[in-house]
Amino acid sequence: MNQYTVKTRIFLVGCPRSGTTLLQSLLAAHPQIVSFPESHFCSAVFVSRTPRREKLNLASKFARKKLEKFLRENGKEEMKKYLPKFGLFPSQYAYSFINILDILTQQQKKSIWLEKTPGHIRYISYLEKWVKDAKFIHIIRNGADVVASLFEVTHQHPEVWNGAWNIDRCIQQWVEDVNLTKGYLSQLNHILVEYEKLVENPRTVLTEVCEFIGVEFTEKMLQDYQIVGKKVSLASEPWKASVVDKINSTNGKKFQSLFNQKQQTYILKQLSEVGFNN
Repeated sequence: MNQYTVKTRIFLVGCPRSGTTLLQSLLAAHPQIVSFPESHFCSAVFVSRTPRREKLNLASKFARKKLEKFLRENGKEEMKKYLPKFGLFPSQYAYSFINILDILTQQQKKSIWLEKTPGHIRYISYLEKWVKDAKFIHIIRNGADVVASLFEVTHQHPEVWNGAWNIDRCIQQWVEDVNLTKGYLSQLNHILVEYEKLVENPRTVLTEVCEFIGVEFTEKMLQDYQIVGKKVSLASEPWKASVVDKINSTNGKKFQSLFNQKQQTYILKQLSEVGFNN
């Protein structure tokens, strides 16, 4: 067997602004793991479908174009030859895209790839069908901090986030994504990482995640994650720049500075009903 045969495929999911990029960078600093900027693969094949295409379960007519854009932005345009020329079904694009990630992983002489697109939490049923023995890492962060971060980033970069989100939209995103995560935690191929614990004791949390993946923790993960963090983020994603900073907790600071007392009380009340807000 080729020593660089891909043996494990991992998806890192969660609500946006929950620390997915930090965890991705830490894991991708492992000598056996390779990762990439967010692919938004599922959005490419499912979003912007006409009612007829949706009814017939056909892929979006923009799927190939969007996936080619992802490859081009990552300097891997030559890989577009593996995409179906006239793909009709989501599965056709899925199997070709998985093959592309496998090839890129082998080219880097690694045996594990990690795909991180937070929104893929809404497509897990498809991913489990397409990727045999896939593993899923869920990350959850304090709801108040996520709401504050979502509110800030969508107002700073509305062109990327389909407009600036109001408070209720931010709350809704966290509530829906956390509830989705809760539905998978009993499955053996899923693991939960709490952002606050990761920041407080990264070595302990990473050791647990490595055991789940099937590799040994190495200090390189803590030594090199800032370098790797620059590689898994695109220039068009400036809001991810903080991943190269030293790991530290900013819990509550943004929430308190962005929202007045009335807004804070309202947000905390909405989040408390979910039962996952720490």
